[in-house]
Amino acid sequence: MNKLMHKKCYLLDMDGTIYLGDQLIDGADDFLKKIKALGKRYIFVTNNSSKSKNSYVKKLQKMGIKANDDEVFTSTEATIIYLNKIKKGAKVFLLGNKDLEQEFEDAGFKLVRARDEKIDFVVVGFDTTLTYEKLWIACDYIVAGTKYIATHADLVCPLENGKFMPDAGAIIAFIKAATEREPIVIGKPNKYMVDAILNKYSLKKEDLAIVGDRLYTDIRTGIENGIDSILVLSGETDKKMLETTEFIPDYVFDSVKDIISLL
Repeated sequence: MNKLMHKKCYLLDMDGTIYLGDQLIDGADDFLKKIKALGKRYIFVTNNSSKSKNSYVKKLQKMGIKANDDEVFTSTEATIIYLNKIKKGAKVFLLGNKDLEQEFEDAGFKLVRARDEKIDFVVVGFDTTLTYEKLWIACDYIVAGTKYIATHADLVCPLENGKFMPDAGAIIAFIKAATEREPIVIGKPNKYMVDAILNKYSLKKEDLAIVGDRLYTDIRTGIENGIDSILVLSGETDKKMLETTEFIPDYVFDSVKDIISLL
């Protein structure tokens, strides 16, 4: 039985699922239009915290995808929601670029950039401006016992032509090697991300399907949170990886283009 036609909302990964780098994946536009034509909705859900929500909206629009702020949910937003529940206006040492820093400042957090200050959290994101000094300071705070949070733990960010960039998970691995500490990870596949989405959009798990290219984030999110999962082979995962994974998706397609007929 095809359960996809009964889903009311699709949680869509972006990198490797809707586009690669700055290139829209073939059929992605038709896939999104079909969802809207059926009176359903989609939410772009990404672990990538190197860009602001507004940056993603602009990027999608530049590629011809009509999107608004309410249709994009990032691990940054989920992390801010999580931290606000613990302490609003907290002092944070943040490993992140300018977009991530701006979102934290806009949310009322005080960003600390030096050593030896009293802070509440170390937060690690996808930092494309990373320096050894930042890593060193973060490690000092973490070893001293500061609460340690990560927006997400993806190891790489896929690009076009089969290339990739090291992602936040690689930064986490560096810090673990130096400190023997691991963070609380907010983004996919963790429940913090899913709970934040369910609460914000007043959704139920049975009405959702998650679509993505990564087994250990997107598909694992579905498995561990009771949401139907759809793997697309247009990004990080190939058929060989699928043969050996413990994270078995409910559906597998070459790309989102192949999902259209089942909606």
